[in-house]
Amino acid sequence: MNQLTDVLTAISHPTRRAIIEQLSNGPARFLDVAKPFDTALNAVTKHLKLLERAGLIERKRQGREVFISLRGEPLRQVAGWVHEYERFWNERLDQFEQYFKDKKKKKRKRNEKTYKKIDIKLERTIPASPREVFDSWLNPKIKGNPWNLADKLI
Repeated sequence: MNQLTDVLTAISHPTRRAIIEQLSNGPARFLDVAKPFDTALNAVTKHLKLLERAGLIERKRQGREVFISLRGEPLRQVAGWVHEYERFWNERLDQFEQYFKDKKKKKRKRNEKTYKKIDIKLERTIPASPREVFDSWLNPKIKGNPWNLADKLI
C-alpha cells in the first residue's frame, strides 16, 4: 500500500503528470524534461525525485548525459486499485439514474391523472328561439353569459 500511496501522491500534481506524459514518448535528458515548465530547475528536480521515489521514472547515465525514462508498472497498481471501485461507483450511479427514471414515471402518471380528458355535456331548455338564444349569448350586456363580466375584468 505504501508504493500505491507514493504513486498516487506523485500523479496528484499536474506538473508531474505532464512529465509522465512527456516521458511516455521516450527517454529524455534533464534539461529537455525541464524545458516546457516555467519554473526553476530546482523545482523540476524535486518533482523528478518524487516520481523516482514512486518508481515511475528511472535515471540512466550514458557517458556524461543522464537520461530519464518512464516506468509504467506502478501505474498498473493505480489502475487495479481504481478498478476495484469501478463496480461500487457503477452501482451507485445506476441507483442515481434509476431515481430520475422513477421520478419521471411518477410525474408522467400524475400528469395523466390530472389532465385526463373528461367529456361533460350540459343540457338546458331555454324558453326562446335558437336565434334569440344565440344573439343573447354573444351580447355582453345580457346577464348570465360568459361575456357579461368581460368589461369588468378588463
